[in-house]
Amino acid sequence: MRAPSSSPVGSDAPKPEVLLAIDLAPFALDRLRTQCIVHQAVTPEARAEVAARAGGHIRAIITNGTTSIPAALIDRLPDLGIICAQGVGYEGVDLAAARARGIVVTHGTGTNADCVADHALALFLAVLRDIPRFDAAVRAGRWREGGTARPGAHGKRAAILGLGGIGSRIARRCAGFDMAVRYHNRRPVPDVPWAYASNLGELCAWADVLFVALPGGATTRHCVGRAALAALGPSGFLVNVGRGSVVDTDALVEALTAGGLAGAGLDVIEGEPEVPAALRALPNVVLSPHIAGRSPETMEATIGQVVGNLAAFFAGAPVLSPIPDLA
Repeated sequence: MRAPSSSPVGSDAPKPEVLLAIDLAPFALDRLRTQCIVHQAVTPEARAEVAARAGGHIRAIITNGTTSIPAALIDRLPDLGIICAQGVGYEGVDLAAARARGIVVTHGTGTNADCVADHALALFLAVLRDIPRFDAAVRAGRWREGGTARPGAHGKRAAILGLGGIGSRIARRCAGFDMAVRYHNRRPVPDVPWAYASNLGELCAWADVLFVALPGGATTRHCVGRAALAALGPSGFLVNVGRGSVVDTDALVEALTAGGLAGAGLDVIEGEPEVPAALRALPNVVLSPHIAGRSPETMEATIGQVVGNLAAFFAGAPVLSPIPDLA
């Protein structure tokens, strides 16, 4: 870690200047401004303008997993010492460029895991029980339209792709519905009660529902594609609360349209916020706008962790949530 060149956040010394690359809730922005001088720039063009105008004073960047923080931007901030990514993901940050400069990178591990897991189960139950269609029918005065019986969650087989903080919480919630749970990771997780599947195809062939809780990036792009969806089969369901890029959208639309998959619940969509018309038109999909991790509690915890990471860094102390060593 670089030795900080200014006083800690919250001291009587001049406030450090930060580049805020994302939108924040008003209360969170106000809290950040009590600790830092904030240059908010939510577009690449605005970030370039800040770099040209104040780049020599910027000590920190606050971003999220999907916003691009490229090497070109990092190179224009000579006094940059820390990049804080809200949420678990940090795939938008050029990690190699940051490491080459000795810049600390943190993420928001643990702050929203319970909320995301809650939302994952809500999406699953909504698509499984066809809640949106029934709700629309009742509001339109059509009681028990068609009399369609929908399956229940009890006893289903839940597959978790990515047994991190979010995935493990999804697994525990599934267990509360008496669902059997298995998972797949790059490697087995020690000391968990759930069986490990050595590959994704094996996991999907066993499962009734696949919960995707993987981060984005080149290594996970489209890992849930035609083969995985075919293994889930016509009675299977997909729930994605990880990153939209993990799922091959064209393959998903094909499977849902042709009856190769029973349904999907998606909080994240490849290319968001643009949503393909073919996906929006499908009746067996429940969509939400990348909102799974947002609640008053998680938003408070998230900005608290960001401020805590900044305070630790500027005090010369270990940061609270450094990115893991994935070697």
